[in-house]
Amino acid sequence: MIKAIIVDDEKLARDIIKAYLQNFAQVEVIAECGDGFQGLKAIQEHEPDLLFLDIQMPKITGFEMLELIENPPVVIFSTAFDQYAIKAFELNATDYLLKPYAEERFKGAVQKAIDKIQTKASAQKEIETLTEKREELSEGIERLVVKTGNKIHILGLDQIAHFEAQDDYVAIHSDQGKFLKLMRMKHLEDNLPSDDFIRVHRSHIVSIRHIEKLELYEKDSYLLSLKTGSQLPVSRSGHSKLKEVLKY
Repeated sequence: MIKAIIVDDEKLARDIIKAYLQNFAQVEVIAECGDGFQGLKAIQEHEPDLLFLDIQMPKITGFEMLELIENPPVVIFSTAFDQYAIKAFELNATDYLLKPYAEERFKGAVQKAIDKIQTKASAQKEIETLTEKREELSEGIERLVVKTGNKIHILGLDQIAHFEAQDDYVAIHSDQGKFLKLMRMKHLEDNLPSDDFIRVHRSHIVSIRHIEKLELYEKDSYLLSLKTGSQLPVSRSGHSKLKEVLKY
């Protein structure tokens, strides 16, 4: 049996999925959830093979929920109006359902997912690519969602002082504390608002509003002090960017 979870804030949408799935005896719905927080808990508990996921939901979006899952299942997305998301889907192998969708369209998406599950194809890289494409096609990063233990934190960009590269992760230094998130610095650099954030070193991206002062550390070497008390090294290219931004 293929274990499936439905995450959608609309009960009617969940009921339609369950009704259409009656054509697939090998798929068993083991949980249905009305928001991303419930969805995360159910996925951790049941480890499904297949996830039906709405994009636009209260609290956290479907994309943000996926970013918090390790070893994600195969996902069929659904959306009523997110045109940027649809463009992103078309660039990748992930399937999607545009609400309202016909039963035949649903069957095709499910069969594609079943084939992927049976061939044991990994969904991790696909979801990472999709998340990045979504931000490139939309207006970039507007907030970040992180998880520590069972607690989820939603970080506004104004709460973040700086980002620090740590192997495959990025450390986010914020008003709510320090968090690790699996992502690339280059992705942040490309999608954070350039009026608010600047990359001062290969390992550091800082919030301009959190900068306190820039000091000469030794010959041709500078140190950036933040209002949080952190001191960060500055590369030559970072120094050039800072001179332009800070007007000195």
